[in-house]
Amino acid sequence: MHNYKLDHILADRKSKKIYLDGDKVIKLMGEGYPAPDVLSEAHNLAAVGETGLKVPKLVEVTKIDGKWAVVWEYVKGTTLADLMKKHKHKEQEYLERFVDIQLDMHRNSATRLPLLIEKMDRKIKASDLDATARYEILGRLSSMPKHKKLCHGDFNPSNIVITDKDEAYIIDWSHATQGNASADAAHTYMLFWLSGNLDLAEEYLIQFCKKSNTAAQYVEKWLSIVAASQLHKAKPEEKSLLQSWANVVEYV
Repeated sequence: MHNYKLDHILADRKSKKIYLDGDKVIKLMGEGYPAPDVLSEAHNLAAVGETGLKVPKLVEVTKIDGKWAVVWEYVKGTTLADLMKKHKHKEQEYLERFVDIQLDMHRNSATRLPLLIEKMDRKIKASDLDATARYEILGRLSSMPKHKKLCHGDFNPSNIVITDKDEAYIIDWSHATQGNASADAAHTYMLFWLSGNLDLAEEYLIQFCKKSNTAAQYVEKWLSIVAASQLHKAKPEEKSLLQSWANVVEYV
């Protein structure tokens, strides 16, 4: 067991803190954090690592002062989100690279990961939508094509790290599943919206559909399903938008 130094904090979230110690990142969970969730996150990272994609290497799962921690190798670089903010004139170029990275990810499969449709089903059933709305959304989910492509589940520019060698690493695999690539794209589109980047959201959708030869209407069909699945643990400021999307019968 290593004695990690928890001096350099990278992120402080509600139920976890992320530290940097030399070439290791330590994600320290809060008191009472469910062990299955910790082991699932470590499992996801290890499973994705088998695909050959550039992702941080899992080091270990351990306990620090009685709290669960997942440790992985630190990838030194700058997030795509920071690069897009710093070089606004290159935003379009960065966005296209972002889509290329996502499409490259979708070409892989990781059969050890949970199924996206099963995870969505559980989350929609746990949402506070009324029974009629849940029934409608779950019916829509069951009718969608079943794929087994590698899906990130939180694919946004903050989770892409560009190294000094211009290599792109994808980080934060806690929500990874195997499923439909367009569902993953719908989630990314939604994340741009929730962050207030409406123009970027629309441009992202255009680029994704163009590069993947996917009809925009098909991705949009996933929006109500994805929104409903996010309601269970949504931030208060996000709920009204997600509910409005979840309650839309069909996107034109």
